[in-house]
Amino acid sequence: MNPIIRAEDLSKEYHLGGAHGSYSTLRESLMATVRAPFRRRRGGRGEDRTVWALKDVSFEVSPGEVLGIIGRNGAGKSTLLKILSRITEPTTGRARIRGRVGSLLEVGTGFHPELTGRENIFLNGAVLGMKRGEVAQKFDEIVAFAEVERFMDTPVKHYSTGMYMRLAFAVAAFVEPEILLIDEVLAVGDAEFQKKCLGKMGDVSRQGRTVLFVTHNMTAVKSLCSRTIWLDGGRIVNAGETEEVISDYLQNGAPVTLAQEWNDEDSAPGDDKVRLRRVSITALGQAAEPITVKTAIEFNAAFWNYLPGAFINLSIVLYDRAGVAIFNTGSEGRSFPEGLVRGSFVIPGDFLNDGIYTIRLLLVEDSSVVLLDLHDLIVFEVHETERQTRWYGKWIGAVRPTFKWDVHVDEPSDEL
Repeated sequence: MNPIIRAEDLSKEYHLGGAHGSYSTLRESLMATVRAPFRRRRGGRGEDRTVWALKDVSFEVSPGEVLGIIGRNGAGKSTLLKILSRITEPTTGRARIRGRVGSLLEVGTGFHPELTGRENIFLNGAVLGMKRGEVAQKFDEIVAFAEVERFMDTPVKHYSTGMYMRLAFAVAAFVEPEILLIDEVLAVGDAEFQKKCLGKMGDVSRQGRTVLFVTHNMTAVKSLCSRTIWLDGGRIVNAGETEEVISDYLQNGAPVTLAQEWNDEDSAPGDDKVRLRRVSITALGQAAEPITVKTAIEFNAAFWNYLPGAFINLSIVLYDRAGVAIFNTGSEGRSFPEGLVRGSFVIPGDFLNDGIYTIRLLLVEDSSVVLLDLHDLIVFEVHETERQTRWYGKWIGAVRPTFKWDVHVDEPSDEL
């Protein structure tokens, strides 16, 4: 069977700082000019300001196959999907694709903010080469799945992030392209929506359509994908049967990262609204090293804010190594002046179970607009300590809090 996708030595080079022909918006250019005098200059003219987001990536995908793509932030996953969806061109190599491609690469991809939900559905169908009548036949299913019936005639710029994502996924899934590219569809939305998405992706694969699925959720990859590619540093580290690749990734793909910082604003994660300056965790208490189940852990983050007066909050999601969310905590939203903003909180001791954990950071404006969303910024391991019980097996559960129990023997006079 001829492959429906064939990638041959794909490589993509980017130039840091917006040089060498990259394009900026007027706002980005003005902001860069205003901030330039206040930045510390780094490196000389001879400093290498290029980075390879992908390097010599080759693979094939058969018709009807569901291929998982995993890896840490910056591994090249999203860049690969953007090349396959023709959003960007590779620096070298080529990708051969047979069939229509539908993609959901970020919230609201392909939507025009001034158009209504109804207009955007028909616009997306037309972009994929569908006739108006074909889109009309799918319209009711799309609306029902997205659960935005009341807002179909409202411009999508007024939609919440969740509404955006539900409608975008419904359009991508129901207009029936031969190839569906999905990047972190489970990153936004409640548990019920995620369950619906996974179910629909299963239906799509059973209909013989091809799916490329990028996610940090290893459980979802195991349930949907027969084959998986692990990317790291823009290169394929492992590719093959899903269980084997995920096992390799979980054991070897997450070196401990307790801190990251960016001194150069141009290369820091973000855009002309916010950029991340620093993120770290610190073990507190006398037995600070190593981190144990009894250690309190302080999380710290700092970001440059370029939106004076904007209502912004920090949000943190803690995941185990299987990609299961343990908890989500956020700061109280408030407005900040332009400048460096810092935030912190403490995970108490006697809370987390032993194991490897990763931290995802989000910066959110007006409680709904995601300004920055980064996975795996921090990777740390919680170690076992001496137990006060006779049970020495793996403790069950994601957390292991120490609660105060009252256990006693009933006296004859006690009543049930």
